[in-house]
Amino acid sequence: MRSVLVLNGPNLGRLGSREPDVYGALSFKDLVALCEETGRGLGLAVEVRQTDDEAELVKWIHEAADGRVPVVLNPAAFTHYSYALRDAISQRTAPLVEVHISNPSAREEFRHTSVVAAVATGTIAGFGFQSYVLALRAIAEADS
Repeated sequence: MRSVLVLNGPNLGRLGSREPDVYGALSFKDLVALCEETGRGLGLAVEVRQTDDEAELVKWIHEAADGRVPVVLNPAAFTHYSYALRDAISQRTAPLVEVHISNPSAREEFRHTSVVAAVATGTIAGFGFQSYVLALRAIAEADS
């Protein structure tokens, strides 16, 4: 079974209580269950992680690159300014799909720029938790 990391950046551990009008009422625990269940159905061993620490997220991207492990990444606020994360992603050795629960382009202007999009395999945004499902499907199909 192919391993996939689903990595989440700052504040996503607060899903369900954080701006439910933007991110919905489901919790991070619900997201983990959805990703694991989706992965099983696609023949993927999914591990979901979340951190509020930029350095830890960069370390996880390095781990994925070293192991040739595909990644679904919601960089959250790091999307818009983390050149350290961008540089780590540029070293990827397997597909990496950037995901967002909301559509950043439909939100505040500072959210319109992703510094990581150019080094990701692709970006899926605006479909709520289904953005993760679509990303996992894309990774499963890339492997077949």
